[in-house]
Amino acid sequence: MKKILSIILAATLSLSLAGCGEKPVSSDTGLETLKVGMECAYAPFNWTQTDDSNGAVKLSDGSYANGYDVQIAKKIAVNMGRELEIVKTEWDGLLPGLTSGKIDLIIAGMSATEDRKQSIDFSDNYYQSELVVVVEKGGKYENATKIADFSGAKLTGQLNTFHDSVIDQIEGVEHLTAMEDFPSMIVALQSGKIDGYVSEQPGAIAAQKANPDLVFSELEDGFVCNPDDTAIAIGLKKGSTLTADINTALATIDQAARDTLMNEAVENQPLSK
Repeated sequence: MKKILSIILAATLSLSLAGCGEKPVSSDTGLETLKVGMECAYAPFNWTQTDDSNGAVKLSDGSYANGYDVQIAKKIAVNMGRELEIVKTEWDGLLPGLTSGKIDLIIAGMSATEDRKQSIDFSDNYYQSELVVVVEKGGKYENATKIADFSGAKLTGQLNTFHDSVIDQIEGVEHLTAMEDFPSMIVALQSGKIDGYVSEQPGAIAAQKANPDLVFSELEDGFVCNPDDTAIAIGLKKGSTLTADINTALATIDQAARDTLMNEAVENQPLSK
């Protein structure tokens, strides 16, 4: 009896250890799952919607994710022969989620800043943008064209982004506390709590489309920043074995296709704050 129990125990332990090495596989397709983290709250890069229209991907809570990042993620997953799973994650939780293994990739309109490169790796760029300032239509700063025009203005940016850090380049600016997300900044702007916020141009276009009372200023002189700060790349774990495959997949999406995806994302974004 002891011998039989020993055999059973050994077999159980063996199966358990074997299971520990297995990667998540989709029960629907049998394909290995590619878990991609994003906020689903940063249109036109990513947002949450209630149905599967325009190629949206279902989330675990029954809602759907869509946007430029989602469409890029779909193309990468197909190229890699993987089943895509979008994991809705707060901005501050993306890096911890990646390093802990909760997600495989970050595709969230994230710039490959030098600070972030200390903790994670990045793919080749998949979008290049520029910084603008979103303000009220008809307001004091609607016709601003230079950084100096915002002297005395109350400006902010999203928490833990380089958008917020460049504000101090404006002499005489009133740099207010950074906010959690773009919807919060839009509400603050519309209520008069702030005069404007710094954003990448696609996000500003999306905000303007959803809120006709907003416009954005394209600055002639512009903010001084590292070109990598305005380029968008995919975040991966340090030393990830996926990096080469991700870059190979990105190389199959030419510039014309990327422009089309962004134009469609701007057009399809939900018309809400």
